Amino acid sequence: MSNFNNHPFHLVDYSPWPLTGAIGTLTLTAGMVKWFHNFNFFMVLIGYTIVLLTMYQWWRDICREGTYQGKHTNLVAKGLRWGMILFIVSEVFFFISFFWAFFHSSLAPNIEIGMSWPPMNIVPFNPFQIPLLNTIILISSGISITWAHHAIMDNNYTQTLQGLLLTIILGIYFTILQAYEYNQAPFTISDSIYGSTFFMATGFHGLHVIIGTIFLAICFLRHLNNHFSSTHHFGFEAATWYWHFVDVVWLFLYISIYWWGF
Repeated sequence: MSNFNNHPFHLVDYSPWPLTGAIGTLTLTAGMVKWFHNFNFFMVLIGYTIVLLTMYQWWRDICREGTYQGKHTNLVAKGLRWGMILFIVSEVFFFISFFWAFFHSSLAPNIEIGMSWPPMNIVPFNPFQIPLLNTIILISSGISITWAHHAIMDNNYTQTLQGLLLTIILGIYFTILQAYEYNQAPFTISDSIYGSTFFMATGFHGLHVIIGTIFLAICFLRHLNNHFSSTHHFGFEAATWYWHFVDVVWLFLYISIYWWGF
């Protein structure tokens, strides 16, 4: 059977990775329940191992399809762009739910939390300490990733590597500072609606920073192996969009939860 098609679409090959990914996430979820109730971490490690191996091999196959096999035509790349746009839109609504919960309780605090915001006995973080530093870090990373994106479009691969590396370092620095902030937190996730909305919103944002940092690190390694060109770099472009989304969400988090809620 010929490998050439008379259409520009990419019909994906049979792959075991959706199945192994589902098995891995199921194992991870069951393992976390077991960890929470029985303090047994073994199944969580198995789940993480399956998920990470699946991620590596699935991404490897997609890189081969787009880079070496020529299956990511202009029409396919357009579809991938729309897919990424819709994914980011879904993430926007995901965070809207946290902001909704925060403003629902903060604009009209009820008697259960002392009719005040922050609730009684809650000492919030000073927004002009670590939160402000993290804001500067993320804004700077947005500038550096934009620099890298424009550099690759201008065929300046050295500056692309420099911009990517700087963004990855800033992302790791942000994560370290947020972990330190959590360690020093004077309240917990179980401390009324304030603790719940604070840790859910900032925690999921922190998870997105970690995912975005991994995304950019993969792009960094791919760029080292000459996978990208000025006209064929959708993986890098998608990572850039995702990172800008993470930046914008943090600005809303900082202004509303840290600064306004202080």
